[in-house]
Amino acid sequence: MSGALNTPPELSVIVPVLNETAVLPGLFRTLSTQREVRMEVVLCDGGSDDGTPELAGRLAGEVPFPVRLTRSPPGRGRQMNGGAAAAAGDTFLFLHADSSFPDPRALRKGLDSLAAAGSSGEAGPVAGRFALRFDRRDAPPSWGYYHLEWKARLDRPGCTHGDQGFLLGREFFAGVGPFDGSIPMLAETRLAEEVRRRGRWILLPAEIHTSARRFETEGLRQRQTLNAVICNFAAAGWEPFLRELPGLYRDHDSSGRLDLRAMLRDIGRLMAALPRRERFRLWYETGRFVRNNAWQLPLARDTRRAFLQGEDVGTGKMPALAFYDLHLDRLTDHPPGRVLAAFITWVWFRLKRSNHLQDGRK
Repeated sequence: MSGALNTPPELSVIVPVLNETAVLPGLFRTLSTQREVRMEVVLCDGGSDDGTPELAGRLAGEVPFPVRLTRSPPGRGRQMNGGAAAAAGDTFLFLHADSSFPDPRALRKGLDSLAAAGSSGEAGPVAGRFALRFDRRDAPPSWGYYHLEWKARLDRPGCTHGDQGFLLGREFFAGVGPFDGSIPMLAETRLAEEVRRRGRWILLPAEIHTSARRFETEGLRQRQTLNAVICNFAAAGWEPFLRELPGLYRDHDSSGRLDLRAMLRDIGRLMAALPRRERFRLWYETGRFVRNNAWQLPLARDTRRAFLQGEDVGTGKMPALAFYDLHLDRLTDHPPGRVLAAFITWVWFRLKRSNHLQDGRK
C-alpha cells in the first residue's frame, strides 16, 4: 500500500481490523508520533464492508512508515496469523486498532527493554506487554477501571490480554504460536498463557491506552462477568460453547447494555443439553477455575483501598493479596475446596439467571 523501507524494519506492528473506519485515523496518528524506531504496519482485514481497506490506503500515503494490507477470513486469531506471515520484521507487536501511546518513545523503550531482558542471563525467551490505561475522556474516576489497570500489571495467569499489546521476537512467536484460529474468541489469551508456560512476560516501561467503548456501552460489571464465564469454560475445555458463543452474542443488542441475565439463561440451556456426566465435569472444572482465581478477591480489596487513597496504578503494597498467597491459598487447594467453589458458583449462576434486576447498573 505504501513504499518499502530501504532496510528491513526492526518492528512489524500487526493490527487485525474489521470495520474500523472510526478508529483507524487515530491508530495511524499515534504510530506516526513514535520516534527512533524503524517499523512497518501490517493491517489484517477480516472482510470489512465499511471502507476500512480504502481508508487505510489513503492514510498510508500520509505516514512515515510502510503499510501493507493482508486479508483473511474473520477471526482475530486467523487475521493475526496472516499478518505475521506477511511481516518482515524480526520483532512483532500485535496491537488493537483502538490502542494509542501517549509517549512518543513507547515503542523504542519497549524494544530496548525486550532486548535487555533477553540478554539478562535469565532462562527462557521473553515477551513484553505495556502498562494498560483505559481511555475514558471526560469520565469521572472509577475504581472498576482502576482495578483492571492494576490487574493488567500483575504477572499472573489470566492477567495478560491483547489490549496491552504483545511484543515478542519472530522466533519466539514461531515457538508459541500461531494464534488459535479454531475458535472465534480467546486467541490472544491462549497465546499469552503459552508464552507464560514456555518463557516469561515482562511489563514494558511505557503505557498503552485502549478505548473503554465496549465496557462503557455494555456495562463494566456485566462485560467482566461474562468474560469470566467465557474464560472458565475455555479452561474447562468446553470447545462447542466457545464456537457457539458469537451466535449467542449476536442474538443480543451489542449496541446497548449487555443483558447478562439472558446470556446466562442461554448458557444454562446449552449446559442442560449435555449428558449428566459432562455437566458434572464442567461444574467440577468450574470449581477449579474459581478456586484458582480466588486471589482476585483480596486484590480487589487492595485496589479499592489504593483507589480511595489516591495512589497511582501499580504503586504501593498489596497486603491482602500477599496474605492470601502466603496463608490462605493452600487451605482450599484440594478436591473438597474445588467442590465447595463449584457449589457456590452453581448457586450464584442459578440466582443470577432468575434475577429480574439488571446487575451492576451505574
